[in-house]
Parts: sequence; C-alpha cells; structure tokens
Amino acid sequence: MTAQPPGAEDERPDPRPDGPAPVGAAERARAVAHGLGTGARAAGRGVAAAGRVTGRAGRYVGRQARRAADAQGAGESGLNRLMYLHFFNTAGDAAVAISLAGSLFFQVPSGEARGQVALFLGLTMLPFAVVAPLIGPFLDRFSHGRRWAIGATMAIRAFLCWGLAGAMDGDSAWLFAAALGVLVSSKAYGVTRAAAVPRLLPRGFTLVKANGRVSLAGIIGTTVSAPIAGLASWVGSDWSLRYAFALFVVATICAIRLPQQVDSSAGEETMSLRKGEGEGEEPAARRPGLRPRMPIPAAVAFALKANCGPRWLSGFLIMFMAFLLRENPPESGLGEELLIGLVVGAAGAGNALGVAAAALLKRINPSVTVVLALLVDAAAALAATLFYGVLTIALLGLVAGLSQSLAKFCLDSTIQRDIPVRVQASAFARSDTTLQLAWVLGGFVGIVLPLDPPRLGLGIAFGVLAAWSVFVLLTRSSGADRETRDPVAASS
Repeated sequence: MTAQPPGAEDERPDPRPDGPAPVGAAERARAVAHGLGTGARAAGRGVAAAGRVTGRAGRYVGRQARRAADAQGAGESGLNRLMYLHFFNTAGDAAVAISLAGSLFFQVPSGEARGQVALFLGLTMLPFAVVAPLIGPFLDRFSHGRRWAIGATMAIRAFLCWGLAGAMDGDSAWLFAAALGVLVSSKAYGVTRAAAVPRLLPRGFTLVKANGRVSLAGIIGTTVSAPIAGLASWVGSDWSLRYAFALFVVATICAIRLPQQVDSSAGEETMSLRKGEGEGEEPAARRPGLRPRMPIPAAVAFALKANCGPRWLSGFLIMFMAFLLRENPPESGLGEELLIGLVVGAAGAGNALGVAAAALLKRINPSVTVVLALLVDAAAALAATLFYGVLTIALLGLVAGLSQSLAKFCLDSTIQRDIPVRVQASAFARSDTTLQLAWVLGGFVGIVLPLDPPRLGLGIAFGVLAAWSVFVLLTRSSGADRETRDPVAASS
C-alpha cells in the first residue's frame, strides 16, 4: 500500500453535493428538537394537571350539589329526583329558547314571522283551551300514570327538538308548529309536575319550601345550560337543538325513575274550580268509581285569580317584546338581540329574586302579596307606556319575573293551608292548568297587537292588568261579605 503524504485526505472531493454542513448545525437542530419535545411534554403535563384539577372540582361540585339536593330528608322522600328532573327540564328549555331566539325570530321577516306565530298560537290555543280543563280530571282519574305523563312531556320535546334541528336550514311548513309544540309541552310539564310534588314532601317540609327547592334547581339548570347552549348556537342553531334533545332524553329517564308514590292516589279527592260543586253530596249518591269532590275555598280562588294577572303578563311580554324590540326598539344604540337579551335577563333575575325572597323571608302574607304583585305589574306596565325606553322595559321584565314567582309561591302556600292533603294533587293540577291557559292568552294578545306605536301595546297591557286588579279586589270583597253573612257556609 502506497503511503499518502500528510494532508492528502483533506484534498479528497466531498461526496455531498452541497458541500460540508456548517459547523454546529446538527447540534442546533438536535437542541431545537429536544426543546420542542420538552415543551410538548411540559404542555401535556400541564393539560393533564389542569384536567385533574377540573375533574376534582367537577366531582366536588357534583358531590355538593347531590348533598344539597338530598338535605333535610329530600333524598329519602324522592324529592331530590324531582329536582334532578327539573334541572334537566329547565336546561333543555334554555337551550331551545336560545336556539329559537337566534333563528326563528331573526331569520324570518318580522311580518311573516308574526303572522305564522299568531296562526299557530291560535290553532294551538283552541285545543289547549278545550283540553286544559280536562287535564286535572284526567290526572285525578288516571293518577297512577303521573310518571309516564311527565316523561311523555319530555319525550315529545326531545322528538320535536330533533325534528327542528333538521328543519332550521330549510323552509319547512312545520317549523313554527314544532316550535310551539315544544312550548305547549313545556307548559304541560308544569301541570303534571305540580300534581306530583305533594307526594314527595319530606317530613317537616311545606309545599312552598318544596317548590322553592325545585325552582332553585331549575334556576341552576338554566345558569349552567345557557352558556353551553350559546356556544352550540354560535356554531349553528341546529346544534343547540341537538343539545336540547340530549337533555330532554336524560329528563325522560329521570321522569321514569321518579319514586312510585308519585303514582299513588290513595285517599285523594278531587277539587272543583266551581264554587258549590260537590257541596251537599252524600257519599252514597256519588257514582261508583268517582272520588269525592270538594269546592274550591274562597282564599284559593282569590289567589288563583290574582295569579292569572302576572301569568298573563309573562306570556304577553315574551311574544310582544320579541317583535316590538325588533321593529320599534327604544333609542339606545343597542342591537335588537342585545335588547331582547336584556329584557329576558331582567325577567330571569326577577324570577330568581322571587325564589330567594320566598326562601329567605320568614313571614309572607299570601293574600296581601298576590294583590301587591298584580298592582306592581300594572304600575310597571304604566311606566313602560309613559316612558318607553331601555330602563323602563328592563324594569318591566324584572318586575314581571319577580311578581310571577312570588305570586305563585303565595298560591302554593294558600293551597297547602286551606286544602286538605288528600285534595292537594288535584288542586295543583287544576290551578296550574288555569295559569298555563292565562299564559297562552297573554301570548296570543301580544302577537295580534300592532307594534306601531310601541306605547299602544304596552298601554293595552296596563289596561288589562288594571281592569283585572279591580275585578279581583271586588270579587274578594263580595266573597268576604258573603262569608260574614253566612258563617255556616264559611265554616264549611
């Protein structure tokens, strides 16, 4: 082998086409890759840690929520299951409301939307007006199926939400019919749930307290569900409806899993909304298979009539404001969606304040409170009529939510005080049916009233509430006079 002179190896040509790599480039590449890998591993550990913290926080919140729902005997009586059911019910209703607010009212021309909503609300109100008085007696005769009746209202809404999700992007003629079907099913749920509450009372609970606990669960459900539904609606209205479908499916399962005593009707009687019906009947004279009937007490009739005013205003504001703030919004520079959200949020805040007041105040005079709720509603409607603006319509929404909530709690208290336990299921079913009908009537009036000038519709709302207040007060006075003149009838 021939020896090569020193330095010959350095003179050989470099086989790489680009020549030798710069000194340290490979080391820098390895360092960058190592840094990226280290950063990715650190990020992964951070995400995992955040997930563990979030999971622990979620489990802690879940345990606290279950502990609160089971407190004071609610777990043993089964009231906690009704609270879970109402949580998913209101969460689903919130998702539907957010979806329809961004699509049904704002993607259709206002005149066309009003006409279709008025038509379908009228077609819906007609059978509802006929069927509503029969819901209470139906539950009385077939009270062994209350769980399935509640579950049916959930399953119907789940089916309609799934159908609505597929019809949102099209011109389906059934779009408004399905939307109003969801609305009516929601109202029917209120009737069936009210008939179930008396059967789930824990020991030492009053109906006011039980309904307050259930209503609080509903407020939490709305608070939790609204942001999720809003994000889903931002992707598309159909996704928020699919989210509502899932919630109503879970609610259907919760309804079926209610305790069996919800279906029990042992010892119950039937309440009549007509005074005098059932009086003087001998048990032997009644037809076999029919439960005894008792007339509605005067105090309950008064509270029910007073409650019709705030409930009517609630239905009126939902339908009227949805179009008024789109066509004739007050001068504020705010968008129509923001204005509607402001009024709806004020109404929700008022409802929450009513629940808190019923839970915190130690003493509330029901007969005085229902009258004050009616009069304050009329005063707020008058203020909105005279000073039409963002502040007054927001105040009207706040007062309407607060009055409706407090008046309903007072009605519950009056039923519990003046009606025997064996008749309370029938009383709640029939009174809630009457209130749902008042809501539908208010919604229909809100649809058919003209939007221009805006003060006209608000003035008519004030007139209706003022006239109803006078009627309620006069009937209360005449009823008190009759009881004074006829102490025997009063004592009976």
